[in-house]
Amino acid sequence: MAIRAHASQIDSLQIGMNWFDESPGGMERMVKALVQTLPAQGVSVRALVAASEKVRASTLGVVTPFATPDMPMLKRILALRRSALQLRSERMPDVVAAHFVLYAAPILRMFNGVPKVIHFHGPWSEEAARENEHMLRVRIYRALEDYTYRHGTRYIVLSNAYGKILTRYGVDERTIRIVPGCVDVARFDIGVDRRTARDTLNLPQDRPIVLCVRRLVSRMGIEDLIDAIASVRQSVTDVLLVIAGKGPLASALQARIEERGLTDHVRMAGFVSEESLPTWYRAANMSIVPTVALEGFGLTTIESLASGTPVLVTPVGGLPEAVAPLSPDLVLERSGAEALGAALTDALLGRIALPDHTSCIRYARSRFDLDVVAAQIADVYREAIDHAS
Repeated sequence: MAIRAHASQIDSLQIGMNWFDESPGGMERMVKALVQTLPAQGVSVRALVAASEKVRASTLGVVTPFATPDMPMLKRILALRRSALQLRSERMPDVVAAHFVLYAAPILRMFNGVPKVIHFHGPWSEEAARENEHMLRVRIYRALEDYTYRHGTRYIVLSNAYGKILTRYGVDERTIRIVPGCVDVARFDIGVDRRTARDTLNLPQDRPIVLCVRRLVSRMGIEDLIDAIASVRQSVTDVLLVIAGKGPLASALQARIEERGLTDHVRMAGFVSEESLPTWYRAANMSIVPTVALEGFGLTTIESLASGTPVLVTPVGGLPEAVAPLSPDLVLERSGAEALGAALTDALLGRIALPDHTSCIRYARSRFDLDVVAAQIADVYREAIDHAS
């Protein structure tokens, strides 16, 4: 990992949500990556997350678990404030990095005078509204977002698309910096061929396999993808779609597969462990991200590329920004079952020239590897500190 020389070390306080090892998710993955990689960029790290006490020990005290995620909300917030006060009394940070507004909003004023960098992981209230959460909850989420985003010195977004969304909260676009998501390329580049990966997972060797790794919620477009396979199989009769992930739509999606007579062509793999995920990507001919709304970047895109497997994406949010520089052919013309079916058919029949294994990994390493992204984030932190001083 490249280590950059800096005139002085700076101290950051990261306000996350949960800890990745206990509650895997995109935001959690990013916070863990920053805890691990920022010190090499001259940025020391302390972090506040909702997690078990085991996390304090496993991170040698770097991460403070202020409460467990299942603790009642009021008790959780009170515990958060006590932990924040304790960390402040030990040492005032040079910069506060806020990732999750629910936990950032109650403590930001404890750090008056300290520059704040807001990591914008997505429009929480809009996502909740799309998932039909109660309107009162949506309004509370929006109020927390509005309050937190008023306190930023600089803002980090994953894509131009999310930068535009952030301006709808009244954030000055001149304070927004685009830093993409990151991936540990060394972990995903497992150095095995497709046949070996399929043997490991007991997958068929003689069928083209398309992999979709997604949380099973409506905005991910999984319903469209299942419907698309009905048309793909007309031209690629042995196609197999594997859907990996969990979520509230799991039962409905399985019923959809059965209703459309696709049980021989679509397999629900359920939750896939972090340890086996690179093998799943490597086993596939290609992966696909069929999102229909609110996609800031799509970490699964760069995970697939880091594994050497090309990925097709819908033209939603930041997805095109993640893959188009590698090949514009990876971006579909539009969302929906018809477009997904046409693109998959063309790719499987060789009518689209997909990037090869080596090109995918090289691209991921040059743009999204951990140290590459950590260096960019450290630069934004220093910019915020310089601006405040």
